[in-house]
Amino acid sequence: MESIVGHLSAVIMGVVFWVFVASIILVPIYLRHRDRDRMHETLRIAFEKGQPVPPELIAALQSNVAPRVTSTPERDLRRAAVLIAIGLGFCGLGYAIWYGLMSVNEVAAYTSGASTAGVGAIPGLIGLAYLLLWATRRKAPQS
Repeated sequence: MESIVGHLSAVIMGVVFWVFVASIILVPIYLRHRDRDRMHETLRIAFEKGQPVPPELIAALQSNVAPRVTSTPERDLRRAAVLIAIGLGFCGLGYAIWYGLMSVNEVAAYTSGASTAGVGAIPGLIGLAYLLLWATRRKAPQS
């Protein structure tokens, strides 16, 4: 009975993982499609009422490319702050897991806590890179 429960939980975790991955891919596509439909509806109503439609808007709808967002020092600083906070959050979670498991199993505590804190190092270091980029770009003259 115990092996059936273990197998079932592994299958459920696998399904949840793939649903999560699919949602990460499909939700932005769905949202983009919904925004495009709203824009088409707005243009249709404007056209029916005789309002002029800017040619840039029609060109943007015909192209499938999203507008390019320019990187600014302020944007780099915001990204740095968010990514460093995520990294620190994972490190705090790793510490909490370590602290919680220390009374149960010392090996599991160090393994689980260290791996969770290690996952936090990835966004944290990317955030530090953005912080470095912000520090170098903020002193440069704006063009």
